[in-house]
Amino acid sequence: MGNFTSITAGIFSTQSCTQFIQDVVSHNCVVIFSKTTCPYCKMAKNVFNEIGATYKVIELDEHQNGPQLQDALAQLSGARTVPRVFVNGQCIGGGSDTRQLHEQGKLLPLVQMCTPCCIIPPEDGSGSGQDVS
Repeated sequence: MGNFTSITAGIFSTQSCTQFIQDVVSHNCVVIFSKTTCPYCKMAKNVFNEIGATYKVIELDEHQNGPQLQDALAQLSGARTVPRVFVNGQCIGGGSDTRQLHEQGKLLPLVQMCTPCCIIPPEDGSGSGQDVS
């Protein structure tokens, strides 16, 4: 009875979710995949606020494709928990990992190693944790 797609309109496929994550991570020095009610997510954001770093946040509980993105993050990073924090294209772990790197003095050097394309703030300002104006 005709052709149809098994993907609900507006819902990303696993491949699309993986591509979305890779695109966001490759265009932003710091990306936090988060949930608004998660205390560890707040911890990670606070660490980057403390060091004055600009970061992009994807709130999975507010994103149309949040569950699919979280599944793709599990495949990419080896963990399904949030936050999933990426710095300079690499997953550094979650909130406790981020805090520990900061306390060891290792986080700021990672942020400072970001390639120039990753430290230019997005023109639309979407998702930035810090005001870069």
